[in-house]
Amino acid sequence: MNLPKQGGCFWALLFVAMFGEAAAQDALTSFLAVGMAPGMADVPQLTLYGYPGASNEVQFASTLGSGSAWSALTNVVLTDHSTVVLNDTNMPPNGQRFYRAVLLGAPRPAVSSNYVWIPPGQFLMGSPATEQDRTASEGPQTLVILTRGLYMNKYLVTQGEYLALMGTNSSYFTGDTNRPVEACDWYNATNYCGRLTAIESQAGRLPAGWTYRLPTEAEWEYACRAGTTTRFSYGDDPGYTNLTRYGWYDGNSYTTNEPSGAFYFVIGRYYTTYPVGQKLPNPWGLYDLCGDVSEWCQDWFELYPGGTVMDPQGPATAGIIKERIFRSGSWLDAPQCLRSAYRESAPPNNVSGLYGFRVVLAPSQD
Repeated sequence: MNLPKQGGCFWALLFVAMFGEAAAQDALTSFLAVGMAPGMADVPQLTLYGYPGASNEVQFASTLGSGSAWSALTNVVLTDHSTVVLNDTNMPPNGQRFYRAVLLGAPRPAVSSNYVWIPPGQFLMGSPATEQDRTASEGPQTLVILTRGLYMNKYLVTQGEYLALMGTNSSYFTGDTNRPVEACDWYNATNYCGRLTAIESQAGRLPAGWTYRLPTEAEWEYACRAGTTTRFSYGDDPGYTNLTRYGWYDGNSYTTNEPSGAFYFVIGRYYTTYPVGQKLPNPWGLYDLCGDVSEWCQDWFELYPGGTVMDPQGPATAGIIKERIFRSGSWLDAPQCLRSAYRESAPPNNVSGLYGFRVVLAPSQD
């Protein structure tokens, strides 16, 4: 992708996956952003985004195409950080260069088969003004560039997993430990991630700089969409006729006969949660991104900025609305609340049978 010409230089922004089998689904990648060095005319500044401990070769070429001749500019090792800034001071006057980063090697975490590799990429976050049943907070659509991939759990955290790690089970809908944990506030969700990181690090299964955490809102929507732009990852479904195949919501999460275990009773219906993984996955192999329980995200709530953003993590502190984001809708929500773009928020200490979470494994967010 070519960037605008400035000062006689053309710059490029490129993804390059070159770790073992480049086509492998879980191939780690590096990302190179190119701009102008502050106060230095015609000097490209390269920002390399990668993985702590990864070694990379930054390369350049004077033309871009299948026959391009790439030359080494420098080798970079990302020690305990995941970004580094370089200036190409050897750029010829009035010349042009394109750049790429080749990942030579990186330590890999020992990750469970329940985790799916989510590659870096870009997508339009939010919904267009024409989308059926959209809400105002879903716009303006914003181009999001995610420079580093991550591992995301296929499933919501279950009651059994939470109990095994934390020694308690906060859930209201007990009776089957494969149901998602709920009645868990944002603080308990992040405490779970912190404890999991500590245990896995002490066991030597995590490289330096890798942590378990909640996904950012952008990471969640990117993974939920899985490369799609429709209302749901399986299509627009204007009549919500196929939604029952993919998620639990107010139209299918109840029975008219009293179930065993806890339930929520209203207007002759007995509502409850359901064990994870019973519905169809999205194209990237992730389950229950539509309903069952809403999922806490890392971010404080804020309106979308529009334009283009890179690796957004939400505001550093709470704004006027002191609430954390959650996504996906729940067992008690209407079908429009399960759309990929739908977003809501709640105070981080809110305890509800509607809220659960899933975990990602990713490098540090420096």
